[in-house]
Amino acid sequence: MTTHGKKYEDAVKLVDPGKEYAPQEAVTLAKKAAHARFDETVELHIRMGLDPRNATQQVRGVALLPHGLGKQVRVLVFAQGEAVRIAEAAGADYVGSDDLVQKIEGGWLEFDTAMATPDMMGKVGKLGRILGRRGLMPNPKSGTVVPPNDLSKVIEGARQGRVEFRLDRTAIIHVPVGKVSFEEGALVDNLSAVVEAIVKARPVGAKGQYIRTAFLATTMGPGIKLDLRPTLALTAG
Repeated sequence: MTTHGKKYEDAVKLVDPGKEYAPQEAVTLAKKAAHARFDETVELHIRMGLDPRNATQQVRGVALLPHGLGKQVRVLVFAQGEAVRIAEAAGADYVGSDDLVQKIEGGWLEFDTAMATPDMMGKVGKLGRILGRRGLMPNPKSGTVVPPNDLSKVIEGARQGRVEFRLDRTAIIHVPVGKVSFEEGALVDNLSAVVEAIVKARPVGAKGQYIRTAFLATTMGPGIKLDLRPTLALTAG
């Protein structure tokens, strides 16, 4: 049985388990319940009304957070030829081809997001087992297989707070929306951007209730259940 410390137990007492909180109220409570000595990440966890085993009910996409993630994002780009110059000029931290593939095969993973130009996917494909399980594999559906002409825009978006989301095997989507140190309004804005992106990514095979439950939590804090009606209404704001 998992045991929690006194600070966590005190944080749990702040949350009414039988209540569904409006977004602004949930953000205020999440910041209050955060108790770690570091700047905790605020995370959104959504249980979807989808079957992860059904190919027509997969959800994957990206959201651009207007206030970023509160951390420096290290960008890696698999590219060759003129695309190398474009990526470097756009500020990518690591740019390369076979050299990066070999480095990653050797165990190096010191980056936060990876993208590739289409002509590189033949080489990058061999890294699927390494990058896939860490959510780092470039993929057209997540917007990380990028034509050279679009590299600058996508790299800039990654640095400003571009987050990827996807349905996991338990039909849940987990997405960071910022840091506890953010102003409440900034966290609500970021939350709104993520919810809107997930709503727009509804797959053609989805049936019935698309989003079933949603919780907000910090890295070390308790889950706070969101009231779906005002949460989904954020997308119309």
